[in-house]
Amino acid sequence: MNRASALGQSPAESATAGGEFARDLRRGFAARPRSISPKWFYDDEGSRLFDRICDLPEYYPTRTEMGILRAHAGDMARLVGPRAEIVEFGAGSCDKVRVLLDALDAPQRFRPIDISAGHLAQAAAALRRDYPGLDVQPLAADYTRRLLLPAPEAGVRRVGFFPGSTLGNFSPAEALRFLRSAAQVLRGGGLLLGVDLIKDPAVLHAAYNDTQGVTAAFNLNLLARANREAGCDFDLDAFAHSAFYNAPQQRIEMHLVSRRRQDLQVCGQPHRMEEGETLHTENSRKFTVDSLRRLAQQAGLQPGPVWLDKHHWFSVHWLGAPA
Repeated sequence: MNRASALGQSPAESATAGGEFARDLRRGFAARPRSISPKWFYDDEGSRLFDRICDLPEYYPTRTEMGILRAHAGDMARLVGPRAEIVEFGAGSCDKVRVLLDALDAPQRFRPIDISAGHLAQAAAALRRDYPGLDVQPLAADYTRRLLLPAPEAGVRRVGFFPGSTLGNFSPAEALRFLRSAAQVLRGGGLLLGVDLIKDPAVLHAAYNDTQGVTAAFNLNLLARANREAGCDFDLDAFAHSAFYNAPQQRIEMHLVSRRRQDLQVCGQPHRMEEGETLHTENSRKFTVDSLRRLAQQAGLQPGPVWLDKHHWFSVHWLGAPA
C-alpha cells in the first residue's frame, strides 16, 4: 500500500494538493475502466487505518518483514556501513527503520519521506526523542517524482530504505522509473528494498479481506476524503470493498464496487455508475526473487544479498547503487 503525495502542509501547499486530488478524481471517473492512484488513500485518517491494517492477524507482510529485519539487521548494517545517511521512502510511522537504526554504526542522518505530513511529523518527533544523536530531517513530498535532496557530506554514504512492498503498488513502468530515480539519488550507496512474494492465493485473499473490515474502511475512506476535500457527494453505503488476486497479472486488485445504479457529482462533473461497476483503487503486485533482481538490473542497480522468511512469503533485497 502506497505512501507518496505531500499533504497537510501550509495552506498554499494544502490547496495545491487538494487541487491535484480533484484533478485525479475527475480524470479517474472519466476513464474507462475507472481508476485512481492509491497515493490518495493516505490522509491522516487513511494513515491511521493503515497502521491498524499492519497489526491485523491476516495481514502477514508487516510482521513477516519485521521478522526478517530483526533476524538480519546486523548483516544489513555491515552493507550500509558507518556514518550513513538513511532515506526512507514512504516512511509512515517509522517503526521498521528503528530495527535498522539500532544495528547501524553511528548513523549520521535520517530523512523520512511520506504522504501525510501530520503523521510524519509525529513519527519524526518520536525518533528525535528516542535517538537524540540522530539528525532527523522529515520531508513531506511525492517520492514518485524527482527528488531534489542536498548532496551528503564528504564521506557520508546515502542508503535508501523502502520496506512494505510499496513497489508492488506501481505499474511495471512506474516501478522501473522509481528504481532508476532511486539509483540516481542513492548513487555510491544502495537500497534496502522489501517486496512481497507470490504465494498461495488464499493467504493473499485473507490479507486484503480481514474479518474486522479495517481494509474495507481504508478503501472506503478514499471516498470519504473526496467528500471532505473535493466537494463530492459519495454515499459510502452505496459502495462495497472488493479485493482479489489476479493470478495472470500476479497482483492483488482493490476496487470499490457500486452496489446499485447511481448518479454522482464528482468535483462538479456528473457521472453515472451502473450496479457492479467499479473504481479501481489499488494494485499490489507480487514478485519472485528473480523477477525483482531482473527489474533492479534493468534500473541500473546491482542485486546483492536477499533475505527471506522461513515460508518464503516476503523478501528484503540489498541493491547497490553505482557511483
